[in-house]
Amino acid sequence: MEEYGKLYLIPTRLGDNPPLEVLPISIKKIIENLDDYIVENEKTARRFIKRVTPSKSQPSLRIKVLNKYTTDEERSTFLDPCLKGISVGLLSEAGCPAIADPGAQIVSQAHEKNIRVIPLVGPSSILLALMASGMNGQNFAFNGYLPIDKAERKSKLKSLERLSSEQDQSQIFIETPYRNNKLLQDLIVALHPTTKLCIACDITLPTEYIKTMPVKEWKQYKGDLHKRPAIFIIKKD
Repeated sequence: MEEYGKLYLIPTRLGDNPPLEVLPISIKKIIENLDDYIVENEKTARRFIKRVTPSKSQPSLRIKVLNKYTTDEERSTFLDPCLKGISVGLLSEAGCPAIADPGAQIVSQAHEKNIRVIPLVGPSSILLALMASGMNGQNFAFNGYLPIDKAERKSKLKSLERLSSEQDQSQIFIETPYRNNKLLQDLIVALHPTTKLCIACDITLPTEYIKTMPVKEWKQYKGDLHKRPAIFIIKKD
């Protein structure tokens, strides 16, 4: 039987800094040897690949796009090269594939087809924020996006705050960057003044900002989070 190709999970940088400042050289070696990729955005993926390996032939790349418009039928064929012995790279738009990322569907599919999955080392904004927060790294939950409706959001925040206290669990969530300032105001209103809040934005970039303090102290914050990729973490003692 012909040996299957592998599925490499390739992390990318979290911003527009030089890739090899935050990625290990092993990423470069893998990209040099792969021509088949599954990505969220073809244009940014090609630009990233060119930044990592400038000499690589762009016309030789075979790229499949995985986003909200991808049909189940299309997705079911994305790993066909692996079945023919050709390895494929799953490339995240930012950070690690399959973590708060649609790539998880492809990874699941790979396991069903007995294709070996190889995760590569790279930055995860979620883990980097948790590391730098000073909050419980032994027990934590990532909750994705909060509800947009104001009443539902307040209820969810109260629920997460209560859970963090009852289970000694750090609660992590994100927001669309252009809504960050509004979310901060909602947090200040909805949460108990002594609940700890960490905001970590622009992680690994020159403008990186990471700060943990009680909610009541965030009332004095004069910075601007608008359109800055951010991670929010809360913990109530």
